[in-house]
Amino acid sequence: MATLRDIRRRIVSVRNTRQITRAMKVVAASRLRRSQESIFNARPYANQMMVLLESLAGRLEQQQHPLLARRPEKKILLVVVTADRGLCGAFNANLLRTAQNYIREHRQREVSLITVGRKGRDFFRKRPVTMAAEYVNIFRQLEFAHAKELADKIIELYTSEKVDAVDFVYNEFKSMMSQNVKLERYLPIEPLVPPEGEYLTDYIYEQAPAQILKTLLPRYVEIEVFRSLLESQAAELAARMTAMEAATNNADELIESLRLKLNRLRQAGITKEIIEVVSGAQALEY
Repeated sequence: MATLRDIRRRIVSVRNTRQITRAMKVVAASRLRRSQESIFNARPYANQMMVLLESLAGRLEQQQHPLLARRPEKKILLVVVTADRGLCGAFNANLLRTAQNYIREHRQREVSLITVGRKGRDFFRKRPVTMAAEYVNIFRQLEFAHAKELADKIIELYTSEKVDAVDFVYNEFKSMMSQNVKLERYLPIEPLVPPEGEYLTDYIYEQAPAQILKTLLPRYVEIEVFRSLLESQAAELAARMTAMEAATNNADELIESLRLKLNRLRQAGITKEIIEVVSGAQALEY
């Protein structure tokens, strides 16, 4: 049975843990506000860029640019965007489970991985998968240069025909309480198919289409990669803030329960001492 000293030590330990979780929640909330602003600013540009490129892909021939080339999907590149740290609920577990299911479903093809984040790298290092590249510690100070470096690697693998398709799996930020695991195809660019009875409006090219695509297509990949990294960063911070808030609340409940147990044990000790004193006094009387 726990003694009063054991319970007091446990209360002190839980209080220290509560201070840590509360501080982590405040830090995550502070960083989340800035991350939300970044993702809300990036989404409209990325969405319009995607609509434009899908529309162009539906009009132009695949030979116009290597990033428009469509080949039989024998070799696939999967980019897994996880966090560098834990303590963010099921954030990493859901991503890794989705990635494993993807690899299992495409086991008839050659799947290679690029991992972004320490958790994904450490997880797949212990498994028989081909690692094309790894990027860690970029979420401490996420910049567009990180997305450009990753995009350049993806473009190099695709244009050299080392891979025939590029898919991304990451967490999309929806709200403070909701993050959705997204699996998206980045390359090749899917052409826009108009509804039945409608036609695509053609563009007037002030330069040769090949020259325009040479600038737009790499930029499209960079923007999409940067958007996915921003989404993942915001989702990670939201998940960590939620997890730390739940941990803080659990610590409060545990402390209250330990206090109640401490008071009961102390009251039982006092009652026992009083009974012993009374019993001794009565024994002396007789």
